[in-house]
Amino acid sequence: MEKQLHLNLLASRPPMAGGFQSGSKMKMGPGRKRDFSPLPWSQYFETMEDVEVENENGKDIFRIYCSGSHGPVLLLLHGGGHSALSWAVFTAVICSRINCRVVAMDLRAHGDTRVKNPDDLSADTMAKDIGKVVEALYGENPPPIMIIGHSMGGAIAVHTAIANHIPSLLGLCVIDVVEGTAMDALNSMQNFLRSRPKTFKSLENAIEWSVKSGQIRNMESARVSMGGQVKKCEESTSSPGVSNSIGEGIIEEEEDEEAEEESNKKRMKEDDQEIKKESIFTWRVELSKTEKYWDGWFRGLSALFLTCPVPKLLLLAGVDRLDKDLTIGQMQGKFQMQVLPQCGHAVHEDAPEKVADALATFMVRHKFTEFKEGYLC
Repeated sequence: MEKQLHLNLLASRPPMAGGFQSGSKMKMGPGRKRDFSPLPWSQYFETMEDVEVENENGKDIFRIYCSGSHGPVLLLLHGGGHSALSWAVFTAVICSRINCRVVAMDLRAHGDTRVKNPDDLSADTMAKDIGKVVEALYGENPPPIMIIGHSMGGAIAVHTAIANHIPSLLGLCVIDVVEGTAMDALNSMQNFLRSRPKTFKSLENAIEWSVKSGQIRNMESARVSMGGQVKKCEESTSSPGVSNSIGEGIIEEEEDEEAEEESNKKRMKEDDQEIKKESIFTWRVELSKTEKYWDGWFRGLSALFLTCPVPKLLLLAGVDRLDKDLTIGQMQGKFQMQVLPQCGHAVHEDAPEKVADALATFMVRHKFTEFKEGYLC
């Protein structure tokens, strides 16, 4: 049971008994139909842009979403299989709390980022990506930056900080990733990934699954973020679990060229086939193929985290996640920790207000920024 609860340090927590969880925002009146329609990024971020960075083989293009015009930069790194959109609701909340700028990026091989070598997901390469994007955005004199990472993104945030890829680093916030439990969970990770649906008939269907399975316990966040986790299948009719009947009656010779009615019917069938093709979705990232990098992301992470020479905040979904090194470090006051109960692994999606409050209080306490005028903490 212990291992099962920690399987999601790369993806998200497996379904738990009982459907909707106690921390869920799914409570609705009897008879009301739940709305699983997707929400646009523009409802939460101010701008979206693609940042080009040079590499040995040419150019890589990283998708980023931004909000805010002044204050320190919050650089947000998502978990494995997720995208920058997982920070959407959190971004809207934190920008209402403190003076800050937000930059949420799709890491390599995730979301809408396009790189020459998407198979290289080593911690070293991904940490260098962060530094290159910061340099492309701000040049040689970047503003003060607070790096915040969830799960895999938390591990990459630590590696980025240790390698000093961000010279203006203010602080570090890691969300629900701890070396001990992550390493324990890796043995069972493939079984969890195999248990997930391989395809969804629509984006709405994927959103519904994410909420009902407990992967994301906040309906609003699921509606904006799942579009970053799944994509339309390129060859929908041959995808696993897709009925071959989609194509039945479509590929046929037109027997009567002069029969306009028959021709119209055929076109309608073809149009219907295209609609059905477009409605088949699958995962953007095949996490099972990233297994060779898992050890490098998490092994030695606690020691690295403790040696980062900046103020540190660790946000966890449960105190049981602490390993020995972090327990000792926390007792010695080497970092600040806060446990946010009634959350799944996607803490910042399940409870964006609580995460924003914890981060805002941390940053104001360290005099990194100030609360916005009129905001009562």
